[in-house]
Amino acid sequence: MEIILMEKVVNLGQLGDIVKVKDGYARNFLIPQGKAKRATTANKAQFEARRAELEAQQGELLAQAQARAAKLEGLVLTITQKAGVDGRLFGSVGNNDVVEALAAQGITAAKTEVRLPNGPLKIVGEHQVTLALHTDVIATLTIAVAGTTA
Repeated sequence: MEIILMEKVVNLGQLGDIVKVKDGYARNFLIPQGKAKRATTANKAQFEARRAELEAQQGELLAQAQARAAKLEGLVLTITQKAGVDGRLFGSVGNNDVVEALAAQGITAAKTEVRLPNGPLKIVGEHQVTLALHTDVIATLTIAVAGTTA
């Protein structure tokens, strides 16, 4: 199925690109999320009429993401969990824990933005975590996992 991208999609294309994707990907994800429209002549004409507005909107979202990344870059969050004497956690630190720690600092983030490179954190220590704030903006922060006994 041919579609027109309404925003930049990672590994697919830029705003306004006409690309061919599998039908299920278009019908079940891209079109319902508002990331794309079918590439009909009417939709192509409508897109070209709104192109400047959509580009301005995407530029504004990018600027907001860059401002958020500037606040997050180099931030160190401390999360305390129960741990054994060997430094292994009882449980783990996941996306929700990172989002809650950011909320305690007054920073809003979505669970889907958090990228844990090796899965949930299960060992006491410092770990690098990335936040994908936009397709072009990625912020790196440090999570210091502290263990408590009892």
